[in-house]
Amino acid sequence: MPEEKVLIFDTTLRDGEQAAGAAMTGDEKLEIAKQLERLGVDIIEAGFPISSPGDFIAVQTIAREVRKPIICALAHANAAAVDRAWEAVKEARHPRIHVFLSSSDIHILHQLRKNREEVMEMAVSSVARARKLCEDVEFSPMDATRTDPVYLYALLEACINAGATTVNIPDTVGYTTPAEFTRLIEGIKANVPNIGKATISVHCHNDLGLSVANSLAAVKVGVRQVEGCINGMGERAGNAALEEVIMSLQTRRDYFQVGLNVDATQLYRTSKLVSDITGFAVQPNKAVVGGNAFRHASGIHQDGLLKERTTYEIMDPTAIGWPSSEFVLGKLSGRAGLRSRLNELGFQPSDAELNRLFEAFKELADKKREVMDRDLEALMSHQRRSFNEAYVLEHVQVTCGNHEVPTATVRLVGPDGVARTDAATGTGPVDAIYRAINRIIEVPNTLTEFSIRAVTEGIDAVAEVTIRIQSGDQMYVGRGADTDTLVATAKAYMNALNRLLSIGDVSKSVKSVPAS
Repeated sequence: MPEEKVLIFDTTLRDGEQAAGAAMTGDEKLEIAKQLERLGVDIIEAGFPISSPGDFIAVQTIAREVRKPIICALAHANAAAVDRAWEAVKEARHPRIHVFLSSSDIHILHQLRKNREEVMEMAVSSVARARKLCEDVEFSPMDATRTDPVYLYALLEACINAGATTVNIPDTVGYTTPAEFTRLIEGIKANVPNIGKATISVHCHNDLGLSVANSLAAVKVGVRQVEGCINGMGERAGNAALEEVIMSLQTRRDYFQVGLNVDATQLYRTSKLVSDITGFAVQPNKAVVGGNAFRHASGIHQDGLLKERTTYEIMDPTAIGWPSSEFVLGKLSGRAGLRSRLNELGFQPSDAELNRLFEAFKELADKKREVMDRDLEALMSHQRRSFNEAYVLEHVQVTCGNHEVPTATVRLVGPDGVARTDAATGTGPVDAIYRAINRIIEVPNTLTEFSIRAVTEGIDAVAEVTIRIQSGDQMYVGRGADTDTLVATAKAYMNALNRLLSIGDVSKSVKSVPAS
């Protein structure tokens, strides 16, 4: 009997982007989608097309350019949203429309302000409309784990009859436990007469830290699609972390008795890419992809590993694409060596990108005796972020000290190609830099988060700065890396401002100062 497969449904680009401050540009979404294709996920939920023109274009672009996975678009249970979703994905090789509607009494009464019969009609008519447009239709009764089971059974049966090919059971608020979730899934299988006509999926949130456990419990009782996000991103405490789900199913294949279509060696690269683009750092003790996941400090553990790796490692780090060795480059290294190591780290730069990166690499190699893998990852990340930015930081100079007024001078090159210089004082050097930049780019915003970390060890380490700024009710992340911490802070702020100007609906105001 052939082994059953569990389908991996990635919603990093939809539910993951709902994490506060995780807004992505269309180009960034496409880059992540292409990496998810390399990872081999079965379904990519590319976005929520009716939510904004930008999201519609991003979903449409992914549908056109990412051809192997199913490309899914989310839709409210109404005609306009369903039609908009279809317009976005209709050029995909494998399109899917995902209709969702609240089903719990607490949502029906207090959010929708309707009754159960009205909700049933909305769900059935929307699924039927989607099915006329697309052969692959998914339906999600939102807040299913707090829904009256008898009503849930009837709703699922009606939506399957209307054309749903996948029915997803969301634990929308992360409320359930593995035992309860198992009973709910078993109840659905026993009480929905036509359930055999649809794939059962689960979508678990992590409010109580149980999203992965609940997802795996569901797989054990027959669920064959699991939804989640890379690095566990998503609304509030996030979704089930797909890297944890994947490696649990792969490592404990003896227990779950299911297979996967994914290439797990792409997990580390995918995690790094999502972290870099969203600015959400992966905590060191994060399962599977955290910086400490395969580091051993205990003498007893180190002794055991030296004798036999499996004494203290249940996974081979190379199985998730973790770099097996630290490769060192220096100022005498050439383009071929740089390209080779970047390829080994999972990057595939074009010739033009390699040329830009090589210049930055040589500049860094002159400052550092050895350029490590993590330095290369930081460089590659900065090159991605700085490409096609509206404003470019050309020069920054800071004067400060315990008896000096912190003063910063910056020179920026704008989209018109004109260089503008201005200076400002501040309460500290970072404040002075940001005030000087604000004098040139007059976009109202508030700095809400600022953090610095050393990419590698030593006094010559590359500093990576991550910031978040708020403009209106939107958050924008910025990151910058340099051996000079103050230069890195300036790069991070410029990156955040450029993202604001690219994504946000703001006036691209530039102070009229003499070009220099």
